[in-house]
Amino acid sequence: MSNVNIKRAVENIRMGTTAYTPIIETIVNAIQAIEETSEADGRVIVTVERSAQETLDGTLAEIHHFTIDDNGVGFNEEHRQSFDTLYSDLKLQQGGKGFGRFTCLKYFEDMKVESVFLDGEEYKKRTFAMGKENDIIVNEDIVETDATETGTIVRLEGYKKNGFQDKKLLTIARNLVEKLLPYFIMTGYSCPQIIIKEQIGKDRFILNDLVNNEASSNITEMNVSGGKFTLGLSDSSQSFEARIFKIYAPKSQKSKISLVAHRREATETPIHQYIPEFFEEFYDPNELDDDGNGRNYIIKAYVFGSYLDDHVSLERGGFEFAKNTDLFYGIGQSEIEKYASTIAGEAIGTSITARQEKKREKVQNYVDNEAPWHKGVLKDVDLSSLPYNASEEEIETRLHNEKFKQEQQVKRDVKAVLENDDPQQLRENAAKIVQALSGPSQNDLIHYIALRRSVLDLFEKSLNFNDDENYDYEGTVHDIIFPRKGDSDSTEYEEHNLWIVDERLNFTEFVSSDQPINGGNSERPDLLVFHKRAAFRGENNPSNPVTIFEFKRPGRDDFVNPSSKEDPVQQIVRYVNDMRDGKYKTPNGRPIQVEDNTPFYGYVVCEITAKVSTWLEREKNFKPMPDKLGWFHWNDNINLYVEVISWDKLLADAKMRNKRFFHELGI
Repeated sequence: MSNVNIKRAVENIRMGTTAYTPIIETIVNAIQAIEETSEADGRVIVTVERSAQETLDGTLAEIHHFTIDDNGVGFNEEHRQSFDTLYSDLKLQQGGKGFGRFTCLKYFEDMKVESVFLDGEEYKKRTFAMGKENDIIVNEDIVETDATETGTIVRLEGYKKNGFQDKKLLTIARNLVEKLLPYFIMTGYSCPQIIIKEQIGKDRFILNDLVNNEASSNITEMNVSGGKFTLGLSDSSQSFEARIFKIYAPKSQKSKISLVAHRREATETPIHQYIPEFFEEFYDPNELDDDGNGRNYIIKAYVFGSYLDDHVSLERGGFEFAKNTDLFYGIGQSEIEKYASTIAGEAIGTSITARQEKKREKVQNYVDNEAPWHKGVLKDVDLSSLPYNASEEEIETRLHNEKFKQEQQVKRDVKAVLENDDPQQLRENAAKIVQALSGPSQNDLIHYIALRRSVLDLFEKSLNFNDDENYDYEGTVHDIIFPRKGDSDSTEYEEHNLWIVDERLNFTEFVSSDQPINGGNSERPDLLVFHKRAAFRGENNPSNPVTIFEFKRPGRDDFVNPSSKEDPVQQIVRYVNDMRDGKYKTPNGRPIQVEDNTPFYGYVVCEITAKVSTWLEREKNFKPMPDKLGWFHWNDNINLYVEVISWDKLLADAKMRNKRFFHELGI
């Protein structure tokens, strides 16, 4: 009688097992029982039992029970004692851990056994169930039988999660084949026939026939060179072998690497974790289906080795060594998988290289059309780990990280040279470091110019009619050039586009937007505010000019009407006079320094209609510019030069100033 806390043993089963684990465990035990008899016609029959309740939508009923029937040696006394012993070493030479049967109770309510065995020269039948408390074997009974063949029937009853995860018999068959494949492909070994069938109905599949069978052709091994490899240090190296298979009709599965221990799959890892181009299925035009079309397939790389046999976990769902570099055992799981993925990639050959080239072309197109500032980075970046169907965001992140890595390396190189007192080394490395320094700087400049092009496109669109054939509210254009209610202190350099109006605005000491210059309800000489004055200045020095802006909404010309109080030219004149009279102060509260000879520039940006042109010529005494897109006038009595220009001219001039840069970038 055993004394084991079975409930705790089941609860402590670690991750790595699946619903297939107890079925595989039972089938492998059946195979080993057959091997022990040296039975030439060994067979294992897996019967699927479904719920008697029909589904409302006519689909297959849920699977709740499995029965595994074999003609092996049976539960004789030796095997019975082994079953009743935790961590039994009876099958140690075959890789047995003496624990696998506990996975049955992790996924099924009950495990029941009925077995015929030889007791001397007499056949007997032993029945029992696996206990759930302290005794591993319960309800045991032994009787004489008139049977003439040994064998065992194991029933896994009551799947715990509302029905088995897969319903189709063929799907279950294929999954079992993949996990048991090492038994079918071992050289010099003949696997017992394994059959899976429905309890009711004639559907059945022979798993052996699903491997390298011309009639079914679901799994085919590929010829690979270099399938054997060695990892680890020379004094503790370990040998492995990778065998590569095509799995046809994969049903949304991914290509995987399977590490095998004692002829059964222990772990599965997607190959695309190491080679992203394995993410999608492959296509074989020469492997035809029933309709004469090519078939899709995935790749499975099975890895064998004594290192895996020696370190498989109790549950056979993982290994004792670490996933990454293992300091104790020496070789980590990812190291093995990475090497095997390389072998799989070489086996696929042109299919992988074509996908890699397609990925690089996608990145190249992104850089050419969307992010030309990364051209200098692209030639050095390693794209091998970039997802096969990477989004633009993923591409941008990868290129940005590469740029940052290059910048950090340059900083380290510069620091190393500067800390070295050897002038010869400085001379030798100076040119190389200067060249490296220019790379990131060039990328930033290209990025800045490309953003300018996008801003001008947006600005041009904002000057067009909207869907109602009206011009958008002036705030749209305002926010593009400079955010409202902001100033130089609260608005970062990268957050405004003052260069659209005048490049000099990028270098002013202070710019405000829609804020009273003297606080309260005083006038608001706000830069880039429609219907309001705007002023900028480099430094508060009498010799420096003051520039004043007045913007009028595109499409408007009513400000020239005699009844209008919004004469922009007169507003600029009044504002200049107020500044000359000392009425305004700087944002820091200091008087604006103005002398009699301080130059002033005034700009009115508006729609220059025929009505506006007549007004400027006849009433304001302005002269037309040569391009007919603007007018100018010199008020010599107050040192004020005023231009009235159209929105089209403002946009055209901004484009012209940047045209050469856009041309060089091909945008």
